[in-house]
Amino acid sequence: MSETQVDRIPGVVAGLRHGFERGITRPEAWRREMLRRLRALLVERGDDFERALHDDLGKSGTEAQLTEIGFLVSEIDHALARLHGWMRSRRVAVPLAAQPASARVVPEPLGVVLVIAPWNYPLMLALSPVIGAIAAGNAVVVKPSELAPATSRLIASIVPDALDRRAVAVVEGGVPQTTALLEERFDHIFYTGNGRVGRIVARAAAEHLTPVTLELGGKSPVYVDDTVDLAEAAKRIAWGKFMNAGQTCVAPDYVLGSARALRELGPLLAEAIHDLYGSAPQRNPDYGRIVNDAQFARLVGYLDDGEALVGGGHDEAGRFFEPTVLVGAERDSAVMRDEIFGPILPLVEVADLDDALSLVTARDKPLAAYVFSDSASVRERWERETSSGALSFGVPVLHLVVPELPFGGVGESGMGAYHGERSFRVFSHEKAVLSKPLAPDTLGATIMPPFTPQKDALVRRWLRKLL
Repeated sequence: MSETQVDRIPGVVAGLRHGFERGITRPEAWRREMLRRLRALLVERGDDFERALHDDLGKSGTEAQLTEIGFLVSEIDHALARLHGWMRSRRVAVPLAAQPASARVVPEPLGVVLVIAPWNYPLMLALSPVIGAIAAGNAVVVKPSELAPATSRLIASIVPDALDRRAVAVVEGGVPQTTALLEERFDHIFYTGNGRVGRIVARAAAEHLTPVTLELGGKSPVYVDDTVDLAEAAKRIAWGKFMNAGQTCVAPDYVLGSARALRELGPLLAEAIHDLYGSAPQRNPDYGRIVNDAQFARLVGYLDDGEALVGGGHDEAGRFFEPTVLVGAERDSAVMRDEIFGPILPLVEVADLDDALSLVTARDKPLAAYVFSDSASVRERWERETSSGALSFGVPVLHLVVPELPFGGVGESGMGAYHGERSFRVFSHEKAVLSKPLAPDTLGATIMPPFTPQKDALVRRWLRKLL
């Protein structure tokens, strides 16, 4: 992977700030043109992106289109169809004491923003925030993940040329480049990754009082009971868990259920995995690979925490890790403490719904929670008694494809949300604009000193209405 020279980074940021201050990014026409160019790039160079994603993660072309390229195209189309409305100022009511006057909320771009992307969806998670940043009229620096070098190299080589180098830049590299970027002053930092680095980003941003969006992770639980079609539930759980070889921030992390429910679910998960990837996933082009040796070794270590009911096979040379269902893991074991971020799915027995809810609420708030139950009361309790970035009934992961649902975490799983209009809002400042004519002078007659008995009575009568 090529790397951006660290000493070039201040100049890159300064150049973008110059472009922003010249007003290049503000016109709606510019924003639309950049979004259209990005869309065309994704379509025209789709084969190249597919190859890069396969090189980095073993993704099939179909999965690359579904979860990365096509996802971005859909987001761009959504933004283009609604951008004019998002950009409009919004009138708000003025209280009687301030009238006559008018008031508006005006969205304006923040300035120069930084997007730091992870390796697991290295195209989608690099460019999805960029769509919002451009739509909102900002200049943007993108830092792709060095752990997905083929995708990073491709983004760096074609995105700035396709867009506008005066307002869009890509910085490649690892810790030195990220550290240098974080020393610069940005108007917003958007980071997707783990909580450890998220804290580093937040501390660096605090030096400049820069707002941040942190899209982190966590252990997203699944709860199943015997009121549902367990065969269908198994199929959907397996799909959500093992896409991208489990390397998805909102993938089901572990399954909670009664002994009876899990006893039935285990063999059904085995059938679902076979239906998805066949009897030899290692030879199935639809099944991905672990991103690097360090992640592979970490996952192998989790196998000691339980017994593989399904799978467990792995090949270090090819970084292949079989879809695995684990039983017998203790609640305080490493596989149940850490975010797994790989194709291992522990089944954890709970005594009842109360036990399941207690287990989940005693831990950090997850990025997502998934419930498979036909009981209205069970679903209502999960909605009322748990907190998570998202809550889905009957399917994992799919909430990401709904543009107007906010995507983001809470607590340890992140802060801030995006997608759809929220992507525009997260990179915008909503400026308050008030306009009041100098005549008639209603302020002098009502709320300015000197306070006469008549003014005092008027103020007190107004306050009584408020109270």
